[in-house]
This record gives sequence, C-alpha cells and structure tokens, in this order.
Amino acid sequence: MQLYGLVMAGGQGTRFWPESTAKKPKQYLALTGKQSLLAQSLERFDGLIAAEKRFVVTVKAQALLAQMHSQNLIANNGIIFEPAGRNTAPCILLSIAHLIAQGATLEDVVCVVPSDHVILNQAGFRETIEVAVKESVQKKHIVTIGIVPNFPHTGYGYIQKGAATGASFVVDQFKEKPDFETAKSYVASGDYLWNAGMFVAPLGVFLEEFEKCSPETFASYSKLLENLNNEEKLKSVYESMPKDSIDYAVMEKSTRVSVVPSRFDWNDLGSWDALESVMESQNGNTVAAAKELLVHEATGNIVFTPGKTAALIGVHDLVVVSNDHAVLVVPKSRSQEVKKLLEK
Repeated sequence: MQLYGLVMAGGQGTRFWPESTAKKPKQYLALTGKQSLLAQSLERFDGLIAAEKRFVVTVKAQALLAQMHSQNLIANNGIIFEPAGRNTAPCILLSIAHLIAQGATLEDVVCVVPSDHVILNQAGFRETIEVAVKESVQKKHIVTIGIVPNFPHTGYGYIQKGAATGASFVVDQFKEKPDFETAKSYVASGDYLWNAGMFVAPLGVFLEEFEKCSPETFASYSKLLENLNNEEKLKSVYESMPKDSIDYAVMEKSTRVSVVPSRFDWNDLGSWDALESVMESQNGNTVAAAKELLVHEATGNIVFTPGKTAALIGVHDLVVVSNDHAVLVVPKSRSQEVKKLLEK
C-alpha cells in the first residue's frame, strides 16, 4: 500500500487583502514564517509521505505560483490543474483520476488536506494521519480529521462523534456552522469536533462512495480518466459536473465515514486577527512582519508591514497592514469584514 498526499490549493481567499489578491491568494503568502502556507502544508508530510507521492491541485492561473512554492516538495508531475473552479468534490475526483493514471492502485491511500491552514505541532499531525490511515485501511472507510474545539466557534462546521470503534469514532452527523449558543452546547458536550476538511481513504473507497452518494458527479469519472491529456475535452467534461463540496456530495450521505480526533493544534487563518493565536506577541503586540515596530502605549495590535517600520501610539486592538500598493487599518473585531469591503 502506497500513501499519497494531495494538497488543495486553488482557493481565491480574500480575507487577507491587501496582501492576498486574486493574483496571489493566501496559500502563497508567508504569514507565519519565512515559507508560504502551501510550502508548510507540503513539508508537514516529511517523514510520512515521500515527495514523489505528493501532489498539489490548483488552477492554471496559479501555475507559476504553485511551481515556485512546491519546488522539490512534490512529484515531478505533481501539479494537477483543474480546468475551472468547481468546488472540492470535482476537484478530488479529478485528482483521484490523475493518481490512478500515474500508477496508483485502488488499495493505495490518499490524504487530502487544504493548503492554507497553520499547524505548529508537526509530530502530532503526522501521528494523527498515521492513525487515520490505519483506520481507513482496516475499516475501508473515509476517515476525516476532527479538531478538538477549545472554544465555541461559530465559523466552523462541526462533526458529531458516535460510538468509538478502535482509534476512531463513527460519525453521527455533520453540522452546519452554528449560532453561539448552539456552539457552546456542542463544546460543553464533548461530542463534537471542528470539521477541518481533511480526509484519508483508499482510492477505491473514495470512488465507491462517490458512485453511491453522488452518482451525478461520479458519472464523469471515466471521461475524466480518458481525457486527462486532452485539455479541451477535459474542460468540457469538468464544467458539466455539479459544483458541489465533498462534504455535501459524499461525506454527509456516506455510511462509511469515521473521524479521528486531532493530536495537534490547528488554525484555518480565516482572517487577519487569527495570526494572534499562532504567533508569539512582542511587547503586547503581534508582529507578523515589520522592519521594526515602535510603540508607545499601544497593545493588542496585529502588524504586517514587511520591510517597513511601523509606529503605533495610543491605539489598541487594531490590524495594521501595509504593502507596496495598499494600507489597511481595521479593528481586530471586524477583520472578517475585509471580504465585504472587497465586494464593494
């Protein structure tokens, strides 16, 4: 049995504007260190999945960025291009077709992860994936990784745990993003985990569940496989597929889904204020990037001013971002609204 890693990197994240743009989305930014989030996502597989078994799936518009940020971290033909953005279900089915075409078998296992999350505990991540791989092979299940919640977050979907079976739990059901009171009850019960969008399964199990749970999506599989080297026909097939998430198309309908609780920290970096929870503060402020930070009676601020000196006086709980083409100043509590600003 071979283990493959698949990193989904075609997103167009806008909440980190002005640093994140359509031409350079969040996954290609170095927000929490010297390497981009994509490179960090690939290196997280070190010691678990060989570089030649790692793949990135993205769109052609991001080809150069994907190549630059995955250099020496993926297989020689390790970038899979989506002909168009069709959400995660078509994306995963197309990627499985590519793996099969390159010699993978139905018994081989794929680990699917997003490209723009932050995980500091690398060892805990690998340990969790190893458990998920064993569970998926033994049970012939799709195993999702559930993040143990540490507060009642209303921006995440939740997974309700059922009976424990070995090192995993049966998934009772997936829950949509809750209101605050519901989220509080979820966390207090201890029966719920955050849905992080990470999946582990043998390729054959994935295909069986696509066929059973989303026949309208699976109907295109053989045509995808036949036309991987025919860009025009592949685009036509791909654009005819339903624009569904893997959660809606398969996970919420399948009876062959288990969940393994995470043994690592996790943050999906949904907005600028999230940097505060994954970086150490300096003199009461979080400095993601700056030539120098000068402060006088200023605390709780998040600063991203690469190559520039930032000076803050008497201000608190702001996000301050400056790059070559824009300046953003927003209260931390409203940093989610950057997306609304861009819609205007």
